Amino acid sequence: MQLKENQYYIGNVPVLDICREFGTPVYVYDGNTIVEKLHILQEAFSGVPVKIKYAAKALTNISVLKLLKKEGAGLDTVSIQESRIGLMAGFAPEDIMYTPNCVSFDEIEEAVELGLGINLDNIPMLEHLGKKYGSTVPCAIRLNPHIVAGGNTKIQVGHKYSKFGISVEQMPQVMEVVHKYKLTINGLHIHTGSDIKEADVFLQTASILFDLAMQFPHLKFINFGGGFKVPYKPGDHTTNMKELGRKLSDAFLGFCKRYGKTLEMWFEPGKFLVSEAGYLLVQTNVVKQTPTTVFVGVNSGMNHLIRPMMYDAYHDIVNVSNPDGAPKEYNVVGYICETDTIGANRTLDEVREGDILAIKNAGAYGFSMSSNYNSRLRPAEVLVYQGQAKLIRRREVLDDLLKNQVEANF
Repeated sequence: MQLKENQYYIGNVPVLDICREFGTPVYVYDGNTIVEKLHILQEAFSGVPVKIKYAAKALTNISVLKLLKKEGAGLDTVSIQESRIGLMAGFAPEDIMYTPNCVSFDEIEEAVELGLGINLDNIPMLEHLGKKYGSTVPCAIRLNPHIVAGGNTKIQVGHKYSKFGISVEQMPQVMEVVHKYKLTINGLHIHTGSDIKEADVFLQTASILFDLAMQFPHLKFINFGGGFKVPYKPGDHTTNMKELGRKLSDAFLGFCKRYGKTLEMWFEPGKFLVSEAGYLLVQTNVVKQTPTTVFVGVNSGMNHLIRPMMYDAYHDIVNVSNPDGAPKEYNVVGYICETDTIGANRTLDEVREGDILAIKNAGAYGFSMSSNYNSRLRPAEVLVYQGQAKLIRRREVLDDLLKNQVEANF
């Protein structure tokens, strides 16, 4: 989002024009930023055979998926529904890696029938796969490296107490199942968490993967996960993609020599691709002065963006309709009947009733984690791409809340 001639723009479209056309609250995604982020990753690892599998759970709108497919991305999905949306967006089944957690075997069977890549993170489902398909269905294995990495503890998923992945200490049991059913293991995968800044974390997981990979002769790829750090505040440290690309590519090529053939290097970024591209635009309902603070109450809340309350996530907030206002301190809160703080103790250009605020970094895990709590309606979604703002999801209406309810007769 840029401020030019006293007006804010998203992808060369004035923010206030977007609000006038589509209303508020509204999610807006800058398609050019999404494409730029994908190209940064592709270029950072251009020295190796790299595949970028977008983690669809971050933002599953079909128009965004189509844009990423057009630019050469594959897809990483965690549910059969995400997978089917990916197929509808035009992804070939073989370009979708299905990585479920704690699902029934029925869902895995459905993924096999669809022709998706299969990536399993527990021994019981590996056993089920072997019993039913033997060596006829290749699969990858997600491992838990017992590494603590990432930001908030709720998004650290590679430590030994995490529900994700098969513990590296359980490799003897894994190999027993693999040999028993003659399973074809075509990939190994580790994802340690989100908001990882240091290249050394990826190198540490790479070292573990490389050693374990020598036990599997039929590998086609090594998946290093995602979790790259994105900036939330001015001056925030981020993952140095050039440094990571250089160091990890060198290590990977060295491993491939030891392994005896060149494999593919995979990543599954979600937040890195779409977080900075997204904005939640909201309107100020009330400016409420109390003896202790000044609250700015807006027409949105944790039902639309749960990350601040769930993860203590920081989202920068800008008053886009009063850029010349005198700076003042506010608590920006939502309209949900809960403690519903979007941003505490924020210095904003003076906020008046009716002003439009832009909540940044709302592209990842914003709409995709939204709900109808308090029977509130979910907002519209708009994609700005190549100078045009296009509606990609209509705003909900009351009928959407009622359409699946069945009235009982009393």
